[in-house]
Amino acid sequence: MAACNFLLCGFFIALSFSSIHVSLAARQLLQTTLPTPPTLPSIPTLPKSMSPPLPSIPTLPVPRPTLPTTVPSLPKPGTMPPLPNLPNMPTLPNMNLPSFPIIPTIPNIPTTIPSIPFLSPPPATGSP
Repeated sequence: MAACNFLLCGFFIALSFSSIHVSLAARQLLQTTLPTPPTLPSIPTLPKSMSPPLPSIPTLPVPRPTLPTTVPSLPKPGTMPPLPNLPNMPTLPNMNLPSFPIIPTIPNIPTTIPSIPFLSPPPATGSP
């Protein structure tokens, strides 16, 4: 257990020294002046190509749909045609079914716990 404590203590010290060195290096980098970037050579201009002009796109005639000039008449509410009659369903024959069986009643379950004599404490023999 002592070796583990020494190992953790050594790790903590190494981490703190590393942090100090990193912060000093960052400060030194911030205090230095930035070097001037190197000058890049200029890019030569390219000659313009003499390509022929693009042809124009012809417009195609679009046929317009013809709309009906009259509105179809709709039925007035309340003047709907009557619903069709359903066909007559056949009647079922009368059958004599037996009566329901008599369900026996459940006896009452006692809710009190009977006392067991051998679990009761013995009677006191004298006064304390």
